[in-house]
Amino acid sequence: MIFFALAILMYFLPSIIGHNKHNAAGIFLVNFFLGWTIVGWVVALFWACTSGPRMPVMVVAGPARYCNGCGTLSAVGAHFCAACGRPV
Repeated sequence: MIFFALAILMYFLPSIIGHNKHNAAGIFLVNFFLGWTIVGWVVALFWACTSGPRMPVMVVAGPARYCNGCGTLSAVGAHFCAACGRPV
């Protein structure tokens, strides 16, 4: 039973490594469908190790503006950026 659990863990190792990557769904699908081949497993592992992390999503509620110079979120009603001082 322990051998079976370790075999499943090794099979899905690329998916475990890539769970918080930008292409996590693609890594999982390659690992799930082609992982039984050595080449598919190595490709999924390589993809999981080289893929970039997910980009955070920022949700803005209300009328807010971004600075054109530095991209910082400015407060509502601000005329100048707090980070760089440029007009918003």
